[in-house]
Amino acid sequence: MPTITYLTTIQFDFGAVKLIGTEAEAVGITRPLAVTDKGVAACGVLDKVLEHIPDKMPVAIFDGTPENPTEAAVLQALEAYRENECDGLIAVGGGSPMDLAKGVAILVDHEPPLEQYAAIFGGAAKISDNVAPVIAIPTTAGTGSEVGRGAILTLNDGRKLGFASPNNIPKRAICDPELTLGLPKGLTAATGMDAVAHCVETFISPVINPPAEGIAFEGLRRAMGFIERAVADGSDREARWEMMMAAMMGAMSFQKGLGAVHAISHPLGGMQEPRLHHGTLNAVVMPAVLRFNAGHVGDKYSRLKDAMGLDAGVDLPDFITDFNAKLGLPANLRDMGVPDAVIPAMSAAAELDHCNATNPRPATKDDYEALINEAMG
Repeated sequence: MPTITYLTTIQFDFGAVKLIGTEAEAVGITRPLAVTDKGVAACGVLDKVLEHIPDKMPVAIFDGTPENPTEAAVLQALEAYRENECDGLIAVGGGSPMDLAKGVAILVDHEPPLEQYAAIFGGAAKISDNVAPVIAIPTTAGTGSEVGRGAILTLNDGRKLGFASPNNIPKRAICDPELTLGLPKGLTAATGMDAVAHCVETFISPVINPPAEGIAFEGLRRAMGFIERAVADGSDREARWEMMMAAMMGAMSFQKGLGAVHAISHPLGGMQEPRLHHGTLNAVVMPAVLRFNAGHVGDKYSRLKDAMGLDAGVDLPDFITDFNAKLGLPANLRDMGVPDAVIPAMSAAAELDHCNATNPRPATKDDYEALINEAMG
């Protein structure tokens, strides 16, 4: 029997960020910790958010979120939260600040270590509703973490694990496409393909959840219809609106589970060197995984092609390969700097990743080794 839950409140449109003060009050936040990264702070986007917070609401700022959020950064932000006597978090940025804020929200009133709350260790049952309130404000259109129940965090020992619970869902999401105007072409392409990967993987997941499947289908239609426009012109307001909606819809579908694309990208993204962007990884490994899953998804590839506006005879993996190139993304993992030496360890980690359980075709360490080798080019 499927469990279907959609529990958060979303403010979505140009200018939505102006509602931050009333939304904070609605969830009981009076002394927020703003969680972001140095890039968002330096480019002035954080200021665009904070200028709408009432003067009576003192804000502490943690801008030390790394590209792939870590346990160490979670603990640093938690210390800032406690030192400033905060009572909630406002995450501003891409998936990394939002996921880091979720990690802090867990540890505010849950005993450490963080590891015990990971999905692969049965941690969902340990995350009670006694978590600090989070308001998520995305500044990219890709992860959809603002409405997601999961957070991906790299532990101090290098393992990149998922922390998934309905209690992790931000209490409010404020999606203002204005904050994504002018996002660089490369980042627009990479985060956009992250949204595409989310929609594709949740759609073909074998878990039964027709509402989530329908949302994934519509999210994919929007993403493929507007990603090229968003990449070509960072000021295209309609394209930015549609891509933010597509990203949000992809994450709304996470309850169906993801698959081998994410099982591979999670451990690769946890490496210290080279530092690899999650959305780019998803785009690059997707063709190999689509070939691997073919024959195990019924008619879903045909339906995916309908959503993407493709002819029935188009080879879906080849199309994604060509589309990545069209967007200016790397051709393979080798071009991203992934060394051959890490393939065995990454393959073993992929088999253990929580997303492996919902891939349409069961995959072993050997399967993942073959998939990564194919994606190496």
